[in-house]
Amino acid sequence: MTPFGARVRALRAEHSMALKDLAARLQVSAAYLSALEHGRRGAPSAGLVHQVCEVFGLIWDEAENLAELARLSHPRVVVDTAGLTPEQTALANRLAQSIRRLSPETVAALHALLDTGARPPKARLRRAAGSG
Repeated sequence: MTPFGARVRALRAEHSMALKDLAARLQVSAAYLSALEHGRRGAPSAGLVHQVCEVFGLIWDEAENLAELARLSHPRVVVDTAGLTPEQTALANRLAQSIRRLSPETVAALHALLDTGARPPKARLRRAAGSG
């Protein structure tokens, strides 16, 4: 299951909406929606994400969160390590080989590590007449 699929399923449960009813409102087949929820289809289009937001009345942060989940919902990921260090390539391969065995706690810890360590520091605004 993808992050997007899990959230759509949760939204359907919160609103007591059957899969076939949501599919009808989105004008997609129930089979397609089921495949999206279970991670057997690629990430949804921006248009479909917008439609889901409209159906469930999601605005602002909730809508942005759903769009972000959609961007993170590619069920088959390819990591191109060309030009990276041997250590980075080894890490990508180890992760690919062991991801199914990682505990939920380990996955959460990896997310936290990536959230803190992968972002470059924000550039500070320079004063208009100051140093540069």
